[in-house]
Amino acid sequence: MESEIQINTVVFDLGGVLIDWNPLYVFDENYFESLSQREHFFKHICTGDWNENQDAGYPISKATEERVKLFPDWEKPIRDFYGRWEEMLGDAIEETLNLFQQMKDKGDLKFYALTNWSAETFPVALQRFNFLQWFDRLIVSGEEKTRKPFPEFYNILSNRYGVTPANALFIDDNERNIKAAAQLGYHTVHFTSPKLLENVLKNMKLI
Repeated sequence: MESEIQINTVVFDLGGVLIDWNPLYVFDENYFESLSQREHFFKHICTGDWNENQDAGYPISKATEERVKLFPDWEKPIRDFYGRWEEMLGDAIEETLNLFQQMKDKGDLKFYALTNWSAETFPVALQRFNFLQWFDRLIVSGEEKTRKPFPEFYNILSNRYGVTPANALFIDDNERNIKAAAQLGYHTVHFTSPKLLENVLKNMKLI
């Protein structure tokens, strides 16, 4: 069935799919006095929702000062979250990058990145990862002031760039984002490993 799908566009998430990003590179097992303290920090202080607010365009400095005011006893780790953000940014995920290269070599596909990423930190990635130039367009949540999984962010692909969801494959490591894309008519891959992605791409004759 997959081989019958006419795919002309591939949409990549970046963090966790093509780029290794992990706060634990900074907040490792030695950063806090205990792992339970670290768990509390991510669950109640610098939460995923809080980080995604900056991904959607909220100023990092303002967000940091507000959080310090709310949780003064946690000032150092709060400031380190963005103050040491570059240390959280790992390398390209080479196995996925190789699959991207194979698809690009076919020459008949368009490629877009749809990423939840702060506009203030994304220039670091642009400077570090040359392969970001392979994309036809990079759509960054912080620049658009919205983010996945909100439909208006996905709809930039169709409204601005003419992407037809029925002819597009959407790849993301976040199941929430995958479900939102599927509801809009995209073919999707919930990325859990490069090998899984490779198998899907082969079945769809994209590599």
